[in-house]
Amino acid sequence: MAETVLAVSGLRKTYGAAPVVDDVSFTLAAGGALGVVGESGSGKTTTARIVVGLERADAGTVTVGGHQRTGRPVGRAARLRWAREVQMVFQDPYLSLDPRISVGDALGETLRLHFPGTDHKARITELLDQVGLGGREATALPHQLSGGQRQRVTIARALAVQPAVLVLDEAVAALDVSVQAQILNLLGDLRAQLGVGYVFITHDLGVVRTVTDDVVVMRQGRVVEAGPTDRVLAEPEHPYTRLLLESVPRPGWDPRRIAEARRALG
Repeated sequence: MAETVLAVSGLRKTYGAAPVVDDVSFTLAAGGALGVVGESGSGKTTTARIVVGLERADAGTVTVGGHQRTGRPVGRAARLRWAREVQMVFQDPYLSLDPRISVGDALGETLRLHFPGTDHKARITELLDQVGLGGREATALPHQLSGGQRQRVTIARALAVQPAVLVLDEAVAALDVSVQAQILNLLGDLRAQLGVGYVFITHDLGVVRTVTDDVVVMRQGRVVEAGPTDRVLAEPEHPYTRLLLESVPRPGWDPRRIAEARRALG
């Protein structure tokens, strides 16, 4: 069996009186791909932000490569080590790129921060090549690139620090369908080449079916079903999972029946 690179156990996060994440647990094998699915408000993005370290859990643990990430890292070296362990790719690449600096400079800035005292020109070229970009894109500003190209840049920047885990929060949701397919194919190739583990945060069951090995279904902050992707999508056990599958538009789809089923779940 593959080594576990990420272990999440008993995560809980409360805003006010309401738990947003409630006793969430899952694992990710080294080089594996896990989907975390659910509708808006299910707690999946908050879970992702806790895993990355952008938010603190009220309870529970996150362990990466055998190192438990509790509290906050103390000191610059510890903060950089945390950042190298887990990287995040967001839905809107334009918002996560500095509009004032070129793609090559953005990658160089990340490399200098984490690996100072080294000439990074060859590494920048390598990273761009890995995501299907070249010299023209290296000199471009973010607004001069397409949405798909910008997302390739953010993936390259995340991979620059050689993370063990890449968390992708709706990373293809803002892209055209054809571009989505290109980015998903790219991610599949990079996973095979680099052995990085993926956590896909998404509401899109098509993405989950295409690129993940295992899936966690969240509803109202809790995990309601988990298991191998093929099994969960083919033979869902929980009514909410079945509802998500039935909510995908197709011939004969009846939105009124879906709405009734949703009300029945409460």
